[in-house]
Amino acid sequence: MPHIELPEPDVGVLRRLPILIEGLKSRVGQDLLIVDEEGRRAYETDAFTAYRRVPMLVVLPRTTEEVSKILKYCHENGVKVIPRGAGTSLCGGSLPTEDAIVLCISKMNRVIEIDYTNRLARLEAGITNLQITAQVAAEGFFYAPDPSSQLACTLAGNLAMNSGGAHCLKYGVTTHNILGVKMVLIDGTVVEIGGSALERNGYDLLSLVIGSEGQLGVITEATVKLVPAPEGARPMMIGFRSPEAAGSCVSAIIAAGIIPVAIEYMDHAAIEVCEAFAGAGYPLDVEALLIVEVEGSESEIGILLGRIAEIAARFDPKTVQISADADQSARIWAGRKAAFGAIGRISDYFCMDGTIPLAQLPHALTRISQICAEYGLKVANIFHAGDGNLHPLILYDANSPEQADNAEQAGEAILKLCVELGGCLTGEHGVGIEKRELMTSQFSPTDLAVQTRIKTVFDPTWRLNPAKVFPLAMTDVMRAGNAASTPEAA
Repeated sequence: MPHIELPEPDVGVLRRLPILIEGLKSRVGQDLLIVDEEGRRAYETDAFTAYRRVPMLVVLPRTTEEVSKILKYCHENGVKVIPRGAGTSLCGGSLPTEDAIVLCISKMNRVIEIDYTNRLARLEAGITNLQITAQVAAEGFFYAPDPSSQLACTLAGNLAMNSGGAHCLKYGVTTHNILGVKMVLIDGTVVEIGGSALERNGYDLLSLVIGSEGQLGVITEATVKLVPAPEGARPMMIGFRSPEAAGSCVSAIIAAGIIPVAIEYMDHAAIEVCEAFAGAGYPLDVEALLIVEVEGSESEIGILLGRIAEIAARFDPKTVQISADADQSARIWAGRKAAFGAIGRISDYFCMDGTIPLAQLPHALTRISQICAEYGLKVANIFHAGDGNLHPLILYDANSPEQADNAEQAGEAILKLCVELGGCLTGEHGVGIEKRELMTSQFSPTDLAVQTRIKTVFDPTWRLNPAKVFPLAMTDVMRAGNAASTPEAA
């Protein structure tokens, strides 16, 4: 599909491939390189599968020192580098180019230290999100961010995109749960930002790095906060006759000063598909469903669920069901966590990611349906309603170029709507290539100029994760402006 433009490969770099391979072999060894086409093709895309490019070379380092050697060599030889974790990015955040080396840190998955006294863990960034909690659950702790892809996604990817998840309403997103990182700059320099202390001196560089989408460096280690597991937790399901009523109920719950652990929204299309897939017990005769979870002692849980039920009654719900036991609670969440995969069984889809103010939820839901209808497409809405992070799934046929193009245009219209309503282009998926050209709809030329200057400080020749985040024309200008510093092969 031609809708999102991808850069042409640098033929000069491709001609130097044999030299580059030998240079990397001498520094990190043959066993870390994937050279054959079949092996490289496994890295040609991420979860934004509409676009694919086979990388020039793939490197799988095992240590920070090896990452440093790889980046230093690539910097000295003018080679682009694509940092990659598990490749679950939904915005093309780890899409390679044909003249780039993919640096995948999936082998770097060690637990370095667990400190229960200070409630922290130091981990290599290739560890999966769910593995962190698995390491500490027996001691009554967990790692709070829980994106739907947590079974597969790595801490590195979560850091790059500032991922959230269903429970971010209470516990925050990735940036609220990180104390420090170890990062390798493009020239091979290893830096440590933050640490094990709750408070940091100087500039808050940690907040700059988290969410920077691999544009500033490659994170190899992180120190994360461990959260004590709650005494208990229980979800309830509230079914409504209309999406607007569900949206209004969300706003009313938050306005009442109640902060549940999670408020998740599913529309009728999503409910049907997820129920058929997971058998979670979702009501099939409603147009919208809220999954609201609270935690605490049994008495506290009962009081909170009762108050939420009273609030929901104002919006004429069709059904209110409180989970009766741990098994039912697990089924309710299993259905929600499997939502993206369940819908993928019946249709191709684009998973959008934008945020809006909570008060705009009813209007946003109406307009999203209208936008997709205007392009002749169906939509399934699944999102983190508590913090206004929308995830409309635009359904289309990937074998139809017309439908694929319509789906991308509908997605752009939805993201622009989010900005118009006072929200932003992304909540947790990042910008990648998907929203790159929409950055000008949210940021002024001055805003973008400041951001690109920060990028240039960390990556002077703009070779880290190229053609992402910033409009492609802006990337070309910045790289051309630094062309004089491009080195020759060594």
